Parts: sequence; structure tokens; C-alpha cells
Amino acid sequence: MTPEPWRIERVRRETHDTFTADLSPASGRREFPFEPGQFNMLYAFGVGEVPISISGDPARTDRIVHTTRVVGAVTQAMGRLRRGDVLGLRGPFGNRWPVEDFEGSDVVLVAGGIGLAPLRPALYRILARRAEYGRVVLLYGTRTPDDILYLKELEQWRGRFDLNVNVTVDRGMGGWRGNVGVVTRLISRAAFDPASTVALVCGPEIMMRFSVAELGQRGIPAERMFVSMERNMKCALGLCGHCQYGAEFICKDGPVFPFNRVEPLLRIREV
Repeated sequence: MTPEPWRIERVRRETHDTFTADLSPASGRREFPFEPGQFNMLYAFGVGEVPISISGDPARTDRIVHTTRVVGAVTQAMGRLRRGDVLGLRGPFGNRWPVEDFEGSDVVLVAGGIGLAPLRPALYRILARRAEYGRVVLLYGTRTPDDILYLKELEQWRGRFDLNVNVTVDRGMGGWRGNVGVVTRLISRAAFDPASTVALVCGPEIMMRFSVAELGQRGIPAERMFVSMERNMKCALGLCGHCQYGAEFICKDGPVFPFNRVEPLLRIREV
């Protein structure tokens, strides 16, 4: 429950309301191993604490990277911090994207908005072991071109011959010449073998529901589709009950779930 002090080494503005911060330990800790899909609790001193997915490279254990959207008092306070300032950090918490369990398979990553941030460590891990996988496809959708995260990195990924990257926006503007429409439209055109594909999906809940439906129509079984259900997490230890989802606690049992495990709950409006 006690946060450790971590110093901000660099802050990068991603979009008008989203920033990425690189953190290094201000205490004696030298390494911070984590698994793709895990999250930390970040504490802005005097304001409060929020759960934020780790969005950096899991091979880099000397620093922690978080991409954060400013949506409330705590993230507003975090957005005002600069290099040299200190945050409190607890973690890592939660389970992982099970990419190692599906070596030899095709991999499809479907991200909506800031959902690309929790998926980025999984893609780093896959690319570091690229020979162990079949086709790798990244499908990414945002509201507008100005909302695209990691623009330079996306351009680098699109230049790779062993990675298929497709980006779409809900509203094309500012000279945008790419795809226009929701990210689910990209799924029908993506090249992968449904019989040997695993899908990782992260984004707004409604986007995930439509994405897994489209992936299911392509023939991917529900047990080979995984979703990140980050919502209402407060303590990260399963004590407060804010993130209870039926019999599950998102912070303790997730945030990554096989879709067949949460599919019945997604159909219940009250949950």
C-alpha cells in the first residue's frame, strides 16, 4: 500500500490531452521488471492516486513509461509535472497479455484511442521475438488524426516488412489521406489465419465488444481473444470493491481476460 518515490526523467506531449512520462526510481531500487499488460498505481502528492497501464518496453527494466490521458484531478496534477518532479508509485499489479503462450500463431492487436498504450509492451515483446510468431497485425483507430499516439513510432513500424500496421480515424481532417471509419472495419481486410490466430484487444468497452464480434465472425475462437478490462480500479489489491465485475476483481484477476470469461457479463447492462 505504500508508494515508492519515482522521479520524472522526461515528459512528451502525445496529443492535446495525452502525455507520456519516463520515470526512474528515486529510491535505491535499480530494476523494475514487469509483464506486458500490467499497471501501476501512480500517486500525485496531495491530490490522489490513479491506475495507469505500463506502456514501455518490458526489456527496459531501468525505467518505467506511462502514457496518461488527462481526465480528472489526479491526471491533471500529473500533467503539470515536469522533469525532476516526483510521483509516488505502487506496482506492478495485474496479469499479462499471454503472448508467450501463443508462439507460432498469428497475432492481431486491435487498439482504440489510448488503448494502444497498454498494448505497446506486448508488441515490443513480440517484435523482440519476431521469429517465434507468424503474421503480426496492428489495427489502430482514433477519433481524429490529432489523437494518434506514438506517431513517429507508428511510422517506423509501418516501414517494417514483418509487421502489418493499419490506422484509421473516425473523422478525417487536416489533410488526412488514410483510412476513415471505425477500427472494426479494418478487421475484415486484415491478413491472418483465424485457425491459428490470437487477438489482443484494448480500447473503450463498446469498441472492444464490436471488435471481438468482428474477430469472431472471421473465425477466431473466444478463448483466443483477450481484452483489457481496466475500469474503476482504486486500490489494486481487491479490497475496495470498486472494480468488481461479477465475481471478478479487475485489479486482482485481470485486467487482461480471455473474452469467453467476461462475455456473459458484457451483455448485462447493469454490470
